[in-house]
Amino acid sequence: MDKYLWLIPLLPLAGFVINGLGRNTLPKSIIGGLASLMVLLSFALSVGAFLQVKSTGAPINVTLFDWIKVGDLHIPFAFLIDQLSAIMLLIITGIGFLIHLYSIGYMSHDEGFGKFFAYLNLFVFFMLLLVLGSNYVIMFIGWEGVGLCSYLLIGFWYGNAAYADAAKKAFVMNRIGDLGFLIGVFVIMKTFGSIEYTKVFAHAANMKSGDGTIMLITLLLFVGATGKSAQIPLFTWLPDAMAGPTPVSALIHAATMVTAGIYMIARSNILFTLAPVTQHVIAIIGVATILLAAIIALTQTDIKKVLAYSTVSQLGYMCLALGVGAYTGAFFHVLTHAFFKALLFLGAGSVIHAVSGEQDMRNMGGLKGKLPVTFITMLIGTVAIAGIPPFAGFFSKDEILAHTYMHSPILYVLGVLGAMFTSFYMFRLMYLTFWGKFRGTHEQEHHLHESPPSMTIPLIVLAVLSTVGGFMGVPEALGGHHWLEHWLEPVMSKSSALTGKMFIAHNTEFMLMGVSVGVAVLALIYAYIKYVKQADIPIADTEERPALVKLSYNKFYIDEIYDAIVRRPLDALSGFLFKVVDKLGIDGLVNGLGQAPCEAGRGLRLLQTGNVGFYLFMMVIGIIGVLVYSLIKF
Repeated sequence: MDKYLWLIPLLPLAGFVINGLGRNTLPKSIIGGLASLMVLLSFALSVGAFLQVKSTGAPINVTLFDWIKVGDLHIPFAFLIDQLSAIMLLIITGIGFLIHLYSIGYMSHDEGFGKFFAYLNLFVFFMLLLVLGSNYVIMFIGWEGVGLCSYLLIGFWYGNAAYADAAKKAFVMNRIGDLGFLIGVFVIMKTFGSIEYTKVFAHAANMKSGDGTIMLITLLLFVGATGKSAQIPLFTWLPDAMAGPTPVSALIHAATMVTAGIYMIARSNILFTLAPVTQHVIAIIGVATILLAAIIALTQTDIKKVLAYSTVSQLGYMCLALGVGAYTGAFFHVLTHAFFKALLFLGAGSVIHAVSGEQDMRNMGGLKGKLPVTFITMLIGTVAIAGIPPFAGFFSKDEILAHTYMHSPILYVLGVLGAMFTSFYMFRLMYLTFWGKFRGTHEQEHHLHESPPSMTIPLIVLAVLSTVGGFMGVPEALGGHHWLEHWLEPVMSKSSALTGKMFIAHNTEFMLMGVSVGVAVLALIYAYIKYVKQADIPIADTEERPALVKLSYNKFYIDEIYDAIVRRPLDALSGFLFKVVDKLGIDGLVNGLGQAPCEAGRGLRLLQTGNVGFYLFMMVIGIIGVLVYSLIKF
């Protein structure tokens, strides 16, 4: 099996090359089928790698070639497939294939069909490279690659200036975080003399907790994670990324790019365990992101914007888990979130497809009879993300909240509050979209129809996963053995040796489960009363909103604040540097050096009159000058 593992990332890359070159000549059926087939073959190989790791219990190391040798620094181009990366491979290729299949129907009428699938394949290639690398440099290549592909996919409809701006915003904000990550890699290289995971983590395990260098490294790595995984303050790019086609939203916001930061911290868990200050920072930023994004989602009317802020909030839960040392819980939520959030985004795309491109929930309603498959599958995804048993989100969110409770009751209360908001805004989305009467135009109502099988089949598969996916982490209190925790133990063993296993009494765990489920049920009941019984449709943008609602609807004016304190001062500084330093200073000096000989030559040219008498006079003046100089000198 080892000798075929290099094909896992290469197959999507081949799909990118073929579809990229033949985007204008190959038929759409070939393009969509080829792109999907390449990812499906990668999934099959990933299953083989997973089964090999499962059977042997040992990681698979594949060195393709020696890449960089500088002095004592040796960086091979090598892959590492262990318990953590094996699961990530299944998520990326499995859900990636479903999104490719869905895109065949969703993008069937788009003139950029071939280019779109080429970009999707390239994205999958870089994401696979990110998780397969055995060192931080290969991870960084994939890290930058998915950033590039997100720019291409978010701005896919670049003819719309707002969409192009959203792509640029995502690219620039990710570069800010990437700089922190890159500096962190340099510090790792300087500190440990290597960037290979196995060597770095083995060396770090012998260091003291609270070491200043480890704290610096982890803070820098977390800066990178805040960019990719959309945490405060680098989160505003992700809601704007809704400018891309809906399959892009599912691919970026569900299982791949936004979880890269979570994967990186989980991979580097021993470093973060040795940096309690960094963990505290991560937990605080995580819970702040949960609440901020959830409060904004409460009032949004664009169906995709609600899901976007939901993604930011759920990523906050993952960071909260990482901050309290629940690495398995964080990764468990990565898995369940991949299932239900991909389902919800693709379901939203099915709704948008049915209502002729409409995304405003105020112009929807009454769709459950017209779109039965979309309705049922999205309802499953909504129940799952709300944390209601026995669906997937319940188990992962419960584990995060249980660890948080043992770490800090204050953070736990804030986490529960976020869970209540999650249930409310998600059922608000469902009620506004599927209940009541249709509020769109007569023409939209006339064309309402269920999506084709290429779109509904992925919804059904993801709905099944959202239903049963949580059973891989059933806690002991419910009679389970938490398969995922045992599976990831080899990756987390160094951290576990330092912190020990968390013990929580079953009665306490039942109480915590009851609280989280209780607030979720109360929130969905209140949403039902408000949006179904009372038919309280959000007001039009032209009407005046209450102050707090207005604040939430306008996203707390964070973009405007960034514009005022970051963009405008930088624009003013750039204008000063251009006009004063560059044009007057540097250009003035360079142009002055060129003009000085010209002006001198222009003046000397006046002395060339052609008059012999004037030349004799000047010669005499010169001789007198030489004599005077000689007399003065002696």
